Order: sequence, then structure tokens, then C-alpha cells
Amino acid sequence: MKAVCILLISFFTLFTTLPNKTVAYVDSKRFGGTWYSLYSIPTMFDKGSRETTTHYTLNKDGYYDVVTTCIKNEKGELRTVKSKIFRVDGTTDGQMKAQFIWPIKIDYWVVDLAPDYSWAVVGHPDHRFLFIMSRKPEMDKALHEQIVAKCKAMGYPVEKLVSQGFKGAE
Repeated sequence: MKAVCILLISFFTLFTTLPNKTVAYVDSKRFGGTWYSLYSIPTMFDKGSRETTTHYTLNKDGYYDVVTTCIKNEKGELRTVKSKIFRVDGTTDGQMKAQFIWPIKIDYWVVDLAPDYSWAVVGHPDHRFLFIMSRKPEMDKALHEQIVAKCKAMGYPVEKLVSQGFKGAE
């Protein structure tokens, strides 16, 4: 059954192009919590990072306080970065903005999301980056292949995806 599903998705992505757009709805409370970044098309800040986890805490003002932790460089140094994620005013979809340095905000789009919030895909309207995230530090291979096929159909350069080094995400 998995082989048939993968074959259908592969066929689908060869002959169709999906729009690069956000999911229709993101429940702010359910999206919060810890995510493991299993695969990414890294930004210039993420290059060389591995075992990246991100914790989103929804605060009383309606945005997320975010703490990202990763191992950086060959020495295995732990790096922690704080940021904020904001909803685009008036939306409940996946359009968000990330802010690492005030006042600069960049697009941070939730482009795919499991109904049970067990995994999510965050991208950018110009395909600049992509993060495949999970609530666990591993993901079923068939599910990963389905997600990658869909991202490719949305125009993301999936050949640039790199593993973040978690078990089961190689």
C-alpha cells in the first residue's frame, strides 16, 4: 500500500504543480510546543547546524516566543537563539512572520501540517528555505517521501534538503 501511495504521489508531482501557499488554518495553541527540525533547506544562519529543536511558547500578546537550540560545528557546541513568530494580522492561516532582530520580520509560512499536528512544513513564499518538522526526532520514511514530493510540486528545490542528524532522519 505504501508503494502504491508513493507511486501515486510521484506521478502526481510529475504532472502537476501545486501553488506555494499556506495551509488554510493553524490552531495557535496546538502549534505551540517543541518541534524537531528533521530536514531543511537551511538559511545562512542554519548552515552547519544539526539536531535542531525549536520550542514555541504562545504568550498573552498572541505571538510566539521561540527558543531554537542546535549543535553547531564539529566541536559539538550548543547554540541557542531566541526569536519571535507573529501571525499576519487578521489571518488564521499559516501566514506568519519571524523576527530575529527588531524591527526586521521575514515571511514564515506553514505550507503543510498534519491534522494531528504531529508534523509541519515551514517554507517561504520565494522558496528561500524549507523546514520539515516533527514532534518526534524521527519520521516514517514513506511519510517523509510524501512530504518531499509535495514540497517539490510546490516549487521548493528539495535536492537542497539536508538531514538535521536525528535518528531516523538520515
